[in-house]
This record gives sequence, C-alpha cells and structure tokens, in this order.
Amino acid sequence: MATTSTREDKEIRYIAFFDLDRTITKAISGRALAREALRRGLLKGSDLAVALYFGMFYRLMLADPVMIMVKMTGWVKGISQETLTDLCQEVFRKVMLPSIHPEVFEELKMHRENNALTVILSSSLVPMCKSVAEYLEMDDIVCSELEVKDGYLTGKPEGNLCYGDEKLVRLKEYCEKNNTTTADAWYYGDAIVDQPALSIVGHPVCVNPDHKLKRVAEKARIQPASRALV
Repeated sequence: MATTSTREDKEIRYIAFFDLDRTITKAISGRALAREALRRGLLKGSDLAVALYFGMFYRLMLADPVMIMVKMTGWVKGISQETLTDLCQEVFRKVMLPSIHPEVFEELKMHRENNALTVILSSSLVPMCKSVAEYLEMDDIVCSELEVKDGYLTGKPEGNLCYGDEKLVRLKEYCEKNNTTTADAWYYGDAIVDQPALSIVGHPVCVNPDHKLKRVAEKARIQPASRALV
C-alpha cells in the first residue's frame, strides 16, 4: 500500500476516497503516460502495438481486465524508477493538472471541514497519484505499485494492481487501519470497475459514470456527484 501522509492532529470522523482518472481529472493517466513515453522514445512501437491490442480486448471486455492491465504495464521494463517518476511528474504538469475538475476543490473542502481523511484510491501509479495528492493537499494515496529491482522496473506489478475487487479490499483495510467504518466512508468513482468499492461504502458517488455504471447506479439509487462534479 502506498501512502503520503496521515493526519494525526485531529479525530478522523470518516474517510472520503476518490478515484483519479475521469473522476478527479478529465484525463486518463495511463494513456497520457504512454503518449509521453512514446514521445521520449521510452515506449517502442512494438510495445505500443501490444498496448493497443490489449486495449481493444479491455474495451470489449473479451478477457480478464486485470490480466490485460498487467500485460499493459510491461512496457516499463528496464526503465529506471527515477525516469518513471520524472515521466509521471511531467505528465502531471502537462496533462493531469489542467484537467482537474474545478468542483473537486469544493468536495475536498467539504470533507476537510467535516474532519475526514481525503484519499486517492486508484489503479494509477504511485508517482502520478502522489503528484495529484500533493497538489490537492489530500491526506493519502492507495494505488498501484510496480516491482523494482536494483533501481529499475521489471515490468511487473508489486502485488495486486489496485483495480476492481482489489479496490474494495484496500478500502476495507484502510478503514480498519484508521478505526473508521465503511458505512461512514465515501467513494467517488466513474466506471463499472469501481462498482465493488461503491457497493461497500455508505456514501457512493458516481462521477461521469460510464453507461454500465450509470445503469447500476440508477437501479441501486446511488447518488450522482454532489455539487455537479461532472
């Protein structure tokens, strides 16, 4: 589990979890990273072809999405950890920062005033989530990590990617660690893969939901994003 910091100066009433891509930001971090890596010559044409191939399977739900995501992280093999961090910071400045939904600031302010921890819960990578969390002055991140050996990425994830059912697992663990309940927790998500996490919190919020999540949300009467966070 990757974290930034936690608040120890006050009693935590609950935790507000936010997905990153298409929830906090309009942009998709993985796609932006691949484009910047290609521009820098870090992503080979063959790696791009593999990513597009598996991306098609992902969109059409023709294979296990977790397996596909693991395959798509393979392009980082051989890149130094320092290079990946620099790449994420550059993408944050160029792409992610300008695409942050303005309404996010209001949501974060509301939760802080209610003595909540604000946490990014995302399948995105540690350096990317950390940059966004630090800019927004959020308390913590729970996200995906990549395996590193001798300072270089192996192309494999470190543990499970923070995606789908894994988000539910980590959300529960995080609430337990901070002595709060999932019944009091909030989760902001945008896609059907967020449904497991949305289903366990007392305050699920859909932000720009894809068509599958929108149908589920309407049936379950999950609230739309408050303060028009769309």
